[in-house]
Amino acid sequence: LVLEVNRQTSQFSKFELYGLTSQIRRAIISVPSNIVEGNYRNSQKEYYNFLEIAFASLKESRYQMNLASRLNYLDLKGFQSCDEKFQRVEHVIFALVRSMKC
Repeated sequence: LVLEVNRQTSQFSKFELYGLTSQIRRAIISVPSNIVEGNYRNSQKEYYNFLEIAFASLKESRYQMNLASRLNYLDLKGFQSCDEKFQRVEHVIFALVRSMKC
């Protein structure tokens, strides 16, 4: 997903390089980064908190990609490609969070 988002955002207007493009890239890279960091913490509670942060960053970046599509920075095919991946990652993180609640 991170690679696909970076591919798609590389096509955005250069005017947005330090705006929406940068924000989306920071949000999407924080998803796997928080999962990895949380996994190496000392407790499941800390890991759970990092998973929640990762999930929130995923939702943030998904919204931003949707906004980019509505602003015509991203064509429909590019948005759909990313959105399918967003949905899959969302399901994986949600399942992991749910398994930790048990």
